[in-house]
Amino acid sequence: MSMSPAPSSSGRTVKPMQLLSMLLAFLLVAGLGGVLTAGLLMPAVGAMGTVSTASTDLFEDLPSELAIPEPSEQSVILAADGSTIATFYAENRIVVGLDQISQHVRDAVVAVEDRRFYDHRGIDPEGMLRAAVNNIAGGQLEGASTLTQQYVKNVLIEAGRVSGDDQAIAEATETSMGRKLREARLAIGLEQRVPKDDILEGYLNIAQFGPSQYGVEAAARHYFNTSAADLTIAQSAMLAGITQSPARWDPVRNPEKAQERRNVVLGTMLDQDFITRAEYDEAVAIPLADMLDIQSAPNGCAAAATAAYFCEYVVKDLLNNESWGKDRAERQQMLYRGGLVIHTTLDRAKQQAAYEEVTASVPVNDPSGVEMAMSSVEPGSGKILAMAQNTNYGNTTETDPSATKVNLNVGLGHGGGVGFQSGSTFKVFTLIEWLETGHSLSDMVASNKRSFPRNTWTISCAPEYKDNYNNATNVEGVPSAPMMSVLEATRMSVNLSYIEMANQMDMCGIIDNAEKMGLRLGNGGDLLPNPAAVLGTNTVTPLGMANAFATLAAGGTYCTPVAITAVQDRDGNDVTVPQSSCTQVIEPDVVNGVNHALQQVVSPQRGSTGIRAVLPGRPAAGKTGTANDDAHAWFVGYTPQLATAVWMGHSNADISMMGSVINGVRNRWVYGGSFPAQTWQRYTTRALEGQPVEQFAQASARQVFGNRVPVPNVVGRPVDQAQAILQQSGFNVSLGTPVPSEWQAGGVAATSPAAGARVTPGITVTIVPSSGPATQPAPPPPADAPAPGGDGEGNGGGNGGGGPAPTSVPRPEDFFPDDFPFN
Repeated sequence: MSMSPAPSSSGRTVKPMQLLSMLLAFLLVAGLGGVLTAGLLMPAVGAMGTVSTASTDLFEDLPSELAIPEPSEQSVILAADGSTIATFYAENRIVVGLDQISQHVRDAVVAVEDRRFYDHRGIDPEGMLRAAVNNIAGGQLEGASTLTQQYVKNVLIEAGRVSGDDQAIAEATETSMGRKLREARLAIGLEQRVPKDDILEGYLNIAQFGPSQYGVEAAARHYFNTSAADLTIAQSAMLAGITQSPARWDPVRNPEKAQERRNVVLGTMLDQDFITRAEYDEAVAIPLADMLDIQSAPNGCAAAATAAYFCEYVVKDLLNNESWGKDRAERQQMLYRGGLVIHTTLDRAKQQAAYEEVTASVPVNDPSGVEMAMSSVEPGSGKILAMAQNTNYGNTTETDPSATKVNLNVGLGHGGGVGFQSGSTFKVFTLIEWLETGHSLSDMVASNKRSFPRNTWTISCAPEYKDNYNNATNVEGVPSAPMMSVLEATRMSVNLSYIEMANQMDMCGIIDNAEKMGLRLGNGGDLLPNPAAVLGTNTVTPLGMANAFATLAAGGTYCTPVAITAVQDRDGNDVTVPQSSCTQVIEPDVVNGVNHALQQVVSPQRGSTGIRAVLPGRPAAGKTGTANDDAHAWFVGYTPQLATAVWMGHSNADISMMGSVINGVRNRWVYGGSFPAQTWQRYTTRALEGQPVEQFAQASARQVFGNRVPVPNVVGRPVDQAQAILQQSGFNVSLGTPVPSEWQAGGVAATSPAAGARVTPGITVTIVPSSGPATQPAPPPPADAPAPGGDGEGNGGGNGGGGPAPTSVPRPEDFFPDDFPFN
């Protein structure tokens, strides 16, 4: 049979007879041929013109030193409690030392693969020469590979996989005498510098023991739910029998063949005295099916179940971080082949509670198509404790139409989208600016509709964003009182009051507050400072909002969000990872004022928009938010220990939820104070169970009441003069009903608040005019005289003067309908 010449590793063309000549030269030069070669093969040597110098040169050209890369090893992501979230691997392998591998499996592999392993020096001369003579006609050299040669082959294949060198893989797996010679040359060189046990350890960690199991440790876990250290004789024999043909002897797909192969290995172990007859009889009697305890090892975040989206966030964190490699491909190699142990911030109990409460509000694949997402952050550390949504992680299918790999909690950079309009939750940043610029919660602001022309806005950082803003309205059912305190406007989420507040300030200060607290658009861009932003038109993410509000819970300290706490490499060495960076971005006194106001939002008072988020026995603060037409609904709330954002809506469009049937119930409104607030309340109650009750710091009088000033004493002055004095002092003035007093008519009888009372500048002071001194009542008539006639019709005389007019108006929330679902 004719055959084409085979190329050598140096690029020379090698003929079949030269290959055999090289083999003999190789054996002689290596000092392993000895008498055996001389006695058995001298005729062949003579026929080839002896071991020629040319053949020896070709042999010398072959590489003799094997570069051994670290074998690919699975990486694992762990929760804060050390439990496994997910594993990642290109090859499912867990590298262990020889002392962590059962002696039984070591013996089984040596028995079936290379009985002379501890005697030869890398190759089996007798086997190689016999195979060479049998196969020279076909130019092939099969069989006779020692464990060392098999290890060399696996190392070359692995090096090609790691480097992505398909040519190297092809050369390492080609069926040719040239490959066998290269392996033999490298095996001899390897044994000259590496101890036998180290070679055996390397082989047991690199060899394939199943369709997707590499190394004996991963195989032991997969097939038997045990470790390599605890493998029994029967288990060891089964694994040792798989390596020659993992698919053919796969015990799952081909159990009968696998059992036959196991028994062959057991017989070989008995023949070579690795086991006794009794041990053989016991092992061979065990049905293969009784041995198996198959454990799946899913690859990637799909195995993380309810924590899949948190897992995806961690992966994106690694792949986006330049400290993990020069480019994304290198970082991906590190994750899938680097054997990393990645410790994260995920709190298992909180994660489970988050998923259960989100899906209790809006079930997975709810016919409404409404989605819900929740992110939970630890104030003062930035640790992401939970991240859930009401979708299954994966690709959309006919049976799972809502399945997605898009993380609704985060932006584009971490596998999410562009974010969602935040609605009134964004008012918090206006409130911060209000207090930072010297205002107070008691300041009175207009709450009725008016126009806000372009030229009335201050946007110093981006004047081009000035615009007429005339379309803002209050939510249906919110009273349109002419004036309202900032505290009440916050508690009831009055849109027009907040537009009024923002119009008195620089929009850039409001946006700056949000960005100092870490908030960005979902696409990673800067927030837009247009007037409509006051009511939440910027598209942001649940994680961004949760972390921004965590700044308030932490007394004004912003911490960058963090999911990874530590990483160890394959050798157990700590790898430097980015840590959360914490900075004081808002003065504590301002934060205390904001927290005071947002606690009123989460209070049982009628009209408080967050009434459904009240935590029994524990203080809480937060803000509701609803985008136009109920397209998105939010509740972002916090305690001193935990900050959490809940969003609901449609991720693919701004679709109104008004009238939607959600979880089987039709809803007239879907506001932040409904589903999101209730979901937040249930989750936070569970998440903080057993934790101490912590109080917020008390707000200062300055933040609540402002720089209070005394009411001037205008009693006795003419009304018009008193009115001018009060107005010049910064107060609004109203007139009450005249009453009799010691002062002449037209003078001031009293004021409310009274003279000298310390009050917030700008409040309304009611002047009570005097109607003059009271007249002396007439003496009673004689007993027998008729009483003076009244005015008839049961009006009781009609002369009685009324008391002073009331100086307060009904509470605005008294106007709400009973079924109003607060915003």
